[in-house]
Amino acid sequence: MYIDQKVYKAQSINIKGKLFHFDTPKIMGIINLSHDSFYENDSETSVKDILVKIQFFIENGAEIIDIGGVSTKPGSRLPNIKEETNRVIPIIKKIRAKFPNIIISVDTVRSSVASEAILSGADIINDVSGGYGDKKMFETLKKYRCPYILTHNIKKSINNDKLESESVIKEVIRFFSKKIKELKSYGVYDIIIDPGFGFSKSLEQNYELINYFEMLHVLNTPILVGISRKSMIYDTIKAKPNDSIIGTSIMHSFLISRNASVFRVHDVKEMKEVKMLWKASYY
Repeated sequence: MYIDQKVYKAQSINIKGKLFHFDTPKIMGIINLSHDSFYENDSETSVKDILVKIQFFIENGAEIIDIGGVSTKPGSRLPNIKEETNRVIPIIKKIRAKFPNIIISVDTVRSSVASEAILSGADIINDVSGGYGDKKMFETLKKYRCPYILTHNIKKSINNDKLESESVIKEVIRFFSKKIKELKSYGVYDIIIDPGFGFSKSLEQNYELINYFEMLHVLNTPILVGISRKSMIYDTIKAKPNDSIIGTSIMHSFLISRNASVFRVHDVKEMKEVKMLWKASYY
């Protein structure tokens, strides 16, 4: 598969006045502060543990750290705003103090949490609700001129309802076209799209989306991939989430060849190795 370097070189976002270029695929390391993640080793237990893990992530090539205080596991309990805020804000401040140059993304669907996160040092808001979770989110992004990760999801729920469409890729592109236009009407131009693997999609729809992944480049925006240890992988190979790292790496290899821009991962070292092999193969 030929890698179109123009796709990477042409894309960048403005983070606090500095351009962040997607000249090569970027690694985003996951820090999950919730207690009901589908991946049993994903919830951190102390500030010290978190900072040690982030140091490891950075040493292994992560350029973005994604902090989340809410699990998107189907059926998981949604914490109230105070709980979510108390989970993520102190950690953001600690990370920003110790790692002043790392890019911090905050995984939240709530504008109030997003606002506090940005004021505490966060650089990007990662909203898995597709913009439906909070009507004030886009206004908050406009206020702080904050980059935004827009995830494909349907309106009813952030983790349960299924998409009904004959063509998943057409529906996803239609969704993004509409939402990107809406964001730009608010003055929000620094957008990364996430096709939302595992969100409101069946197993078959997830793989259909992978099959037609390259069509997403028509939107001319960086594309984030979040498939690390998800059920679409471990259900297919009949394994547990903790035993799905090989399957995850194989899918990452496929999508890196389709010009994905950002990989949101639990296993940063393994993603670094995928990236190294990709670079050796295509340069």
